[in-house]
Amino acid sequence: MNHLTLRGTHREMGFQWGARLAERGLRLLDHVPFPLEAERRAFAAACHPAYARHFPAALEELEGLAAGQNCRQEDLETVLFTTYALPPACGCSCLAVSNGNGVFFGRNSDFLTALEPDYTHVTYGFSDRAIPFTGNTTSFVQMEDAVNARGLAIGLTSVYTPRPRPGLNAGMVLRLLAETCAAVPEALDRLRVLPLASCQTLTLADAAGDIAVAECSPEGMRVERPGPAGPFICAANLFHSDLAVPLPPGLDSWRAAERYDTMRRVLEWEGETLDLSGVLALLAGRKGFLCQYDRAAGRDTVWSAACDLTRRRCLLAEGNPGRTAFREIPFPVERGDSRP
Repeated sequence: MNHLTLRGTHREMGFQWGARLAERGLRLLDHVPFPLEAERRAFAAACHPAYARHFPAALEELEGLAAGQNCRQEDLETVLFTTYALPPACGCSCLAVSNGNGVFFGRNSDFLTALEPDYTHVTYGFSDRAIPFTGNTTSFVQMEDAVNARGLAIGLTSVYTPRPRPGLNAGMVLRLLAETCAAVPEALDRLRVLPLASCQTLTLADAAGDIAVAECSPEGMRVERPGPAGPFICAANLFHSDLAVPLPPGLDSWRAAERYDTMRRVLEWEGETLDLSGVLALLAGRKGFLCQYDRAAGRDTVWSAACDLTRRRCLLAEGNPGRTAFREIPFPVERGDSRP
């Protein structure tokens, strides 16, 4: 994975990202896994007003990124604003546990192996009042999992979107919540008022021990919290509420039901006593199918992220966690915070 540390305003950080890539001869638009056809351009243009109203800082960052890449901002928006709403694939698994051992979060990112040189771990340090965070992405600007300096962790899974609408998509919503919300209730309140372009689950956990899964779509949102089965929540690429829609024939969900069943079975059995090492073992596929893809088919778990929010620890496996060791990475801090 690439690693970036960015500091400044949103526009300045966008320019830093774009310029650093350009210095290495890398052009973001050369690595997009789908054509920027008329349908995507029209949908992205229809989404632009929602970003201007609800997340104008993202547009400022894209302006800087376009300047650093010497490309059109409209093209970058076409890529970002249509991702997940008009998706190329459905992967990823998320979980959170809050028990007597602490508050734990984990996410496997499942995607295309051909794009692995572009996957990025990034740390944002803002010069304004936004909350610093560290996160991971297969793209740019949007985030697919993140933990911020207040102890809020969020991870997404994509879900088939039968009726996309102009609005914010999964990765951009996650990014917005990561830099503006300190805890799960605040994030859920913010999520309820956002216009959504895509279907997704968002798994949320905070340092106070609050955990939830939000199944959200352009039609509405349902929130799942821990129940009688144990102190956990988990999500893959299917809805389990009344928002669920049948998958179209032939859609490849990357064994989403099997991954969900693995997490659910293990967490029902071990959720009361699970600790960080147990979360890592689950993510690594040692307790059932979760990341054991046939890499020769061009797909894999391309990274795995885990957090112990109680002890402010972040770990990252920069590849399939069944074959790649987790290593500790710095927990994000706010300016003036001397904690490790």
